[in-house]
Amino acid sequence: QVQLVESGGGLVQAGGSLRLSCAYSGRTFSRYAMGWFRQAPGQEREFVAAISWTGGRTYYVDSVKGRFTISRDNTKNTVYLQMNSLKPEDTAVYSCAKERGAYGLGSQSLYDYDYWGQGTQVTVSS
Repeated sequence: QVQLVESGGGLVQAGGSLRLSCAYSGRTFSRYAMGWFRQAPGQEREFVAAISWTGGRTYYVDSVKGRFTISRDNTKNTVYLQMNSLKPEDTAVYSCAKERGAYGLGSQSLYDYDYWGQGTQVTVSS
């Protein structure tokens, strides 16, 4: 069984920064690509970023490119999302997820992920 626990969310002013963490327990973390998604009130869950199982490839939604950075530490079984230059439109619940198959590159489709964390709230005030 896989468990994912996010932390690091909070309230920040526009232009500020937050770093989200996702602690992973269960099957070998280093074999799986990981992703971050977010869901704002009344909106569908959307892809934010993904990182391959090696950490060598990363992907971002256009709206966060240049501001967010996804990374992973396989010694700590943790994936991170560094968020800089935050905007009010970044306000959402952010969730991390494990990609379904091993040795993946990281998918932008939520249907390719099989385990999810409970989410952490990020609120950006203007």
